[in-house]
Amino acid sequence: MMLWSATVALLGLFTTLQVEATSHRPDLRVPACPRKATASFDKTLPDNKPFPKTSVDLCYTNSALKLVFTATGESKYYVDEKQGTNDEIWRYEVMEAFISRGSEDPATYLEFEINPKNVTYQAFVYNPTRVRAENAPFDHFFVSDPIGDGLVAKTTTDAAKKLWVSDVTIPLALFNAESDVFRLRGSQWRMNFFRTITNETLYPDQILGAWKSPGKASFHITPAFGHITFI
Repeated sequence: MMLWSATVALLGLFTTLQVEATSHRPDLRVPACPRKATASFDKTLPDNKPFPKTSVDLCYTNSALKLVFTATGESKYYVDEKQGTNDEIWRYEVMEAFISRGSEDPATYLEFEINPKNVTYQAFVYNPTRVRAENAPFDHFFVSDPIGDGLVAKTTTDAAKKLWVSDVTIPLALFNAESDVFRLRGSQWRMNFFRTITNETLYPDQILGAWKSPGKASFHITPAFGHITFI
């Protein structure tokens, strides 16, 4: 009887672990390149009003995550021309990706930003409250040599089509994840994507858009990050 009870208990524990491991269905399944998956959004944050369509195509290789950001409805390409790598480009017009390996709400994650002039910002964020709580630690650790590290980008603009596109390569080694494609299949990730819009009249205010809405005008709410699986 005791052996039977122990067996039943172990089976119950195994079932519970299975349920917990599969409780989050992926919001997006990302294939190996050259196939791709797309995250897109067209609503403002946080009031859910119409927003110029923005999309991010994703795929992966054995060494990199490939992202293609596409911003439509652009009229101003409003940036500070004096800004360079890791300056506060987020005060103007950017597209952004927040990326973490694993399925949990992350306390640390990569913040990558790019503007229409191909200027980039890349840093690992330390956000232990996961919601950027007031009077709590919140810090950034910059990737100081992105090109040398293999984090590269190319941006093109088309004023006639009111469009800008950024093709980005992010090394998986930043997440201790570089491997062959077969081993990467099934890996779990948390990500979110954002865009800011402003112009000479609106600045310093911005219009914000997000793939997975945090529910308020803050990008650093990690429980809102989407669940992504490499397939």
